[in-house]
Amino acid sequence: MSLYCENVDVHTARQRIATARVGHLATVTPANRAHLVPCCFVLDGQVVYSAIDAKPKSSRNLRRLQNLMFNSAASLLVDHYDEDWTKLWWVRVDGNGRTVDDNLELGHALDLLSAKYPQYEQTPPPGPVLAIEIETWRMWP
Repeated sequence: MSLYCENVDVHTARQRIATARVGHLATVTPANRAHLVPCCFVLDGQVVYSAIDAKPKSSRNLRRLQNLMFNSAASLLVDHYDEDWTKLWWVRVDGNGRTVDDNLELGHALDLLSAKYPQYEQTPPPGPVLAIEIETWRMWP
């Protein structure tokens, strides 16, 4: 896999993603429309993991899961807003998304998510877990 970085200080981008508490996960619907949801996530090397957690939902078969079965294109955007606009930034990673099927990887992802979010230590996500294999990093500024 080749990694593409468009004018990106990858060290800074990784640090920003690693410390961000919420991201926005984008997938593509079967009608080729963007579908965007906020999510908790963790960065592990060149993979971002996000789990379907226990917060109330209408179903466990969420649209983001259905979308990835149709089209694996996925992005995660994290950003920081401040009234002082010199402090604004965003980082986006693009790649192929999938549902984690391997039990070893699943356990690893859930351990990482629980280490980042204390709420997951108390109530582990029932899953499934999504993974985005990062192909492209973009950031501003």
